[in-house]
Amino acid sequence: MSSTAHDPQINRTTIYVSLGLAVLLVLGVLVGARVYFNRVALQPVAMTELPAPDAQTPECAQLIDDLPATLAGLKRAELAEPAPAGAAAWQASSTERITLRCGVDAPAQYTPYASTEDADGTRWLQVNDLTPGSSLATWYTVDRSPILAVTADVTQLADGIPPLSALPTGTLTGPAPQQRPAPLADLAPAGDAGTCDALIAAAPDSIADGYTRVDARSPHTVAWSAPGQDAIVLRCGVAAPENYGPGARLDQVNGIPWFEDVKLANGTTASTWYAMGRDVQVAASLPQVESNEAITNLTNLVAEHTAEQ
Repeated sequence: MSSTAHDPQINRTTIYVSLGLAVLLVLGVLVGARVYFNRVALQPVAMTELPAPDAQTPECAQLIDDLPATLAGLKRAELAEPAPAGAAAWQASSTERITLRCGVDAPAQYTPYASTEDADGTRWLQVNDLTPGSSLATWYTVDRSPILAVTADVTQLADGIPPLSALPTGTLTGPAPQQRPAPLADLAPAGDAGTCDALIAAAPDSIADGYTRVDARSPHTVAWSAPGQDAIVLRCGVAAPENYGPGARLDQVNGIPWFEDVKLANGTTASTWYAMGRDVQVAASLPQVESNEAITNLTNLVAEHTAEQ
C-alpha cells in the first residue's frame, strides 16, 4: 500500500523534469536560431560588377556616404571585396535584403510610355524582374543623374511600398536621362489612314490586367502601361514585317494569324507581333508575360475594325 501511495508524487516529478527539459530545448533552439540569423545578417554582401559608367563620380561617392544606417527596418551591411563603386546594401538575412547602385544606365523600359511614380520630389521608374518565381523589383531615378537603382523583394516591403523617400537623392543634381524611343515608333508607315483612325478610336481603356491607356506619341498608335512592366503598344498602318517569309511560323488567335518577330529590344521582354492577312498591316509590341491576354484582346479589336485581305 505504501508504494501505491507514492506513485502520484513520482509521476508529477517526472512530468516537471520533462517539461523543464522541453523548455530548455526550445530556448536553446531559439537562441541558436537568433545567433545564426545574426551571423547571416552580419555576413558581407557580395555584389557583382554591372554597367555603371557614373559610379565613381563625386555625386555617387557623396550619396553613398550619406546613406542611412537602416532602411525599411534592415541594417546597413558591409560589402564583400572587391566591392563595386557606388554600391550599398541593407539586410536582415540572406533573403531579406535591399541593394543600391549609383551611376547606372537608364533601363530600356524608360520610354515615353513608362509608368513612373513620385517619392518626395524624386521621379522613379519601377522595373519588375520577370524571372519565373521572382518577386524582385528595381526602382530607377529618371529625373536626375547620376541614375540611382534600388532593388528589393516587393513581398518583404510593408504594403509593397519601397523606402525611396529615405534616400538622399538631393546629392544627384545632373540632368534627367534621355528616354529610349517609343516601341514601334521606328516602323515605316503604310496603308489606309481612314481604317486606322477607326481602329485607334475604338481601342479600350484597358487591354490586360493592370494596363491602362496612355497618350500615344506616334501616329495611328495606342499604348497601355502598367507599373513595373513593359508597355503594350499597337500601331496601325505599318509596312509588312521584313523578317516574314516562306516557312515562317504563324500563331492563330481567334481566326487571325499573327507573326512574331522574336528579336527583342535590348534589356526588355517585349517582342513585335504582326496581324497578317488584313487589309491594313497592324503591329503590336507585347511583353512576353502579357502576351496571352493582351494578344487575345488586340485580336478582337483588329478583327472588328479591319477586313480580311
